[in-house]
Amino acid sequence: MSIPDFARYRLCLDHDLAADVRLPLERDQANYLISVLRMKQDDTVLVFNGRDGEWLAAITVEGRKQASLTLLRPTRAQPPAPDLHYLFAPLKQARLDYIAQKAVEMGAGVIQPVLTRRTQVARLKFDRMRANAIEAAEQCGILSLPEIRAEQSLDAALEALDPGRILVFCDEAMAQESPVAALSRVAPGPLAVLIGPEGGFDAAERARILARPATLPISLGPRILRADTAAVAALALVQAVLGDWPRG
Repeated sequence: MSIPDFARYRLCLDHDLAADVRLPLERDQANYLISVLRMKQDDTVLVFNGRDGEWLAAITVEGRKQASLTLLRPTRAQPPAPDLHYLFAPLKQARLDYIAQKAVEMGAGVIQPVLTRRTQVARLKFDRMRANAIEAAEQCGILSLPEIRAEQSLDAALEALDPGRILVFCDEAMAQESPVAALSRVAPGPLAVLIGPEGGFDAAERARILARPATLPISLGPRILRADTAAVAALALVQAVLGDWPRG
């Protein structure tokens, strides 16, 4: 795995990337590079778009708050998108920001909000979720941006999963078995992780989830975790046992 260059500023741009292409910067992007980072003519940054890998680019200053970037050379190839779906009941905004950031950092390829009977929030700000996902990718050297899907009911979200995709269901009512042991019994393959709302799933929802084939209920331990904490704990467990983390 190539090591990201954290000495340079990274910027996500929604443009196709290729050698010698010149890309105009939006005013706020140019202002940040010139006024905040104090970048000057021909200083370099790293750019990516989630499709074409990472590129070294040189800045051309065109005014006090105007600039463009010229792509010089590729620095890292685009990896395959992570095949991990993260399904969650939306939370209030500040904690939703946290979840979007951490899901990207933990390797989620799809972020799927799920509406349950105890979901706290029904209307989501998708532009804000995407902005948080991009910020996390920029800061952590990540090249693949997740697909952020529109909210679905629990039934619709379960129906949309491929029948062969293992659904790791973080179930607070599960007996206190080691989650590592439970996950170790599953062969690596397409995965999804489901985190419920604060207050948990009701009995009918829990029965619906457990009735789905290829569902693996796990416990996250003896402590009750907040939903945003549970998300990080579950994704870390899944990545360590079944995901893309090295295993000895």
